[in-house]
Amino acid sequence: MPDKSLYSKGNPNFTPREIVSELDRYIVGQHNAKRAVAIALRNRWRRQQVAEELRDEISPKNILMIGPTGVGKTEIARRLARLASAPFVKVEASKFTEVGYVGRDVDAIVRDLMEAAVALVRREAESIVAVRAKDIAEDRVLTQLAEEAQQANAAQREPYELPDLMDDDLTQQKDELRPRLRAGEFDQHYVEIEVSDTHTPMIEVFNMAGMEEFNIKDMFQSLPGFKNRTKNRKVKVPEALEIFTEAEAEKLIDMDTVIEEGRERAEQSGIVFIDEIDKIVGKSRGGGSGGPDVSREGVQRDLLPLVEGSTVNTKYGPVKTDHVLFIAAGAFHISKPADMVPELQGRFPIRVELDSLGENDFIRILKEPKNALTKQYSALMHTEGVQLQFDDSAIAAIAHTAASANRTLENIGARRLHTVMEKLLDDISFRASEMNGETVLINGDLVRDTLAGVLQDEDLSRYIL
Repeated sequence: MPDKSLYSKGNPNFTPREIVSELDRYIVGQHNAKRAVAIALRNRWRRQQVAEELRDEISPKNILMIGPTGVGKTEIARRLARLASAPFVKVEASKFTEVGYVGRDVDAIVRDLMEAAVALVRREAESIVAVRAKDIAEDRVLTQLAEEAQQANAAQREPYELPDLMDDDLTQQKDELRPRLRAGEFDQHYVEIEVSDTHTPMIEVFNMAGMEEFNIKDMFQSLPGFKNRTKNRKVKVPEALEIFTEAEAEKLIDMDTVIEEGRERAEQSGIVFIDEIDKIVGKSRGGGSGGPDVSREGVQRDLLPLVEGSTVNTKYGPVKTDHVLFIAAGAFHISKPADMVPELQGRFPIRVELDSLGENDFIRILKEPKNALTKQYSALMHTEGVQLQFDDSAIAAIAHTAASANRTLENIGARRLHTVMEKLLDDISFRASEMNGETVLINGDLVRDTLAGVLQDEDLSRYIL
């Protein structure tokens, strides 16, 4: 699989089949949902190949995922964004209120998306300048060490941790110190450095659109008293290298370019996942209240401009949402998609239903994904020197227990596996630090014996599982 994102130029062969194959490495089943998001992602690349006069007319086909909790809706969207190197935010529809009420307004979704885009581009920029920034940081630390050596020699005493440096030439001393620094000889040595005092408080204010959080430094950074404030710190050499590397990387990065690229990414390849959209949908349109409902139709109507395409002001400038891909998801146990306001329904033309997970699915989830739970727990115990091994009978017993709990209790999908695994490995996790070198085989009998008491007591199983 190519490492570059689908949206990047020069990568025309990243096909929907390849996207589905990559998602299969982490998510079991849900083939229809994977196909839908793969097509949506590929259409973004296709749109970039279209003639410019038609390109802006092609809008993304937003997706509505319908399915119970714990079946992979969020994971599909998150993995898709990671695969495409696209800015991604996950929001819960129930956290927003209609404009005019105290609470988060829907424009905060776009502000969060822009923040995610800038952070994403900045990380990429930092990786590009990392080597040069590290070289400059190393040179600064060497200068500090060499100056200490010169001061110690001038005082006719042996410098701490810096013997045998009698030459006054700074460049030569740095060349002599460099291999020793890289070998870690000075890791326990302290140096005094000057760092920027970046600590500034965060405050929340109310604007016309609702509540927004921002850094007070943005208001006062141009004032003389707030500019270039520094303080001295005494730190070990490795920490000094880290601080200097970060500071030099910041100098090498052009933030104006980062922000501009971030805006482009947010507008052209941003992905917004709106979870629990069924919570803002009543049994009938308007929630049957006969008046404004801040948790239902009001929020739907506020979401509508974002999904249709509008411009939202952020601290980085205006951001257009015309080509942002919106993926909404909900269980729709009580309501149904047809209960959404008609205008919002029309903005989610692709509807996919995700399947509930059964015992066989749980077996696959425990064995197949690259990040399977059994692999995660084995890796965690390996850090303590404990070899944790699961045989097929254990995996079958764990899957059976989780499926049974979902049938008798609330169906929370694959999340039930986390609860069962924690209960199963509770004693091993507690004693792992005292079991160095042991190999623990988890089989079906051990699973059944460990969980027998919980499963037999219905009240206890409701509390524990």
